[in-house]
Amino acid sequence: MKGSEENVNISLLEADPGSLPEFKLALQDAFRVAAEADFGHPLEEPIPSDEDIEQSFHTKGAVTYWIMAAEQRVGGAVLVIDQKSGRNSLSFFFIATSQQSKGLGLKAWHAIEHAFPLTKVWETVTPYFEKRNIHFYVNRCGFNIVDFYNKYHPDPHQLSHHLDGKGDDDEMFRFEKIMEGASAGKRESQPGD
Repeated sequence: MKGSEENVNISLLEADPGSLPEFKLALQDAFRVAAEADFGHPLEEPIPSDEDIEQSFHTKGAVTYWIMAAEQRVGGAVLVIDQKSGRNSLSFFFIATSQQSKGLGLKAWHAIEHAFPLTKVWETVTPYFEKRNIHFYVNRCGFNIVDFYNKYHPDPHQLSHHLDGKGDDDEMFRFEKIMEGASAGKRESQPGD
């Protein structure tokens, strides 16, 4: 990592409703580049779908953040915060392609953990073929793989209506990270309330 990047401070800025269309395009661009590299050809449709992203924005408990570095948007995250259970979800997380491999993703993840210190368990999913994401969540962030969703073991919470159960499109790993020192008592107010 270059010296100037080691000192970059990462912060989270809640996305205002007017910036959500830009957020969606930035998310799809980051995911498209990774998917095209994995598949070896251009995609015909955006990934994730507009429908999946819109549903994530409007899920109960959802909060959308821009990931900021030096006052510039370098990525984003859609979180679902459940104050009662303490089980929070990372629906979408991305770093802009031009900003990857600079350590910003891990710093952004730490900023998310810091913003929600009373989280008991974080959960997320990623496609089985996204080796870079799997490495990031397991080896860098401390998540564990707890499920492999596929046609024999479908994701019971799948939002998308276009899955056909015929192939690899349905194959996802589910990850959990159990947080140490999570309070078992009354939950305090957190960002996104």
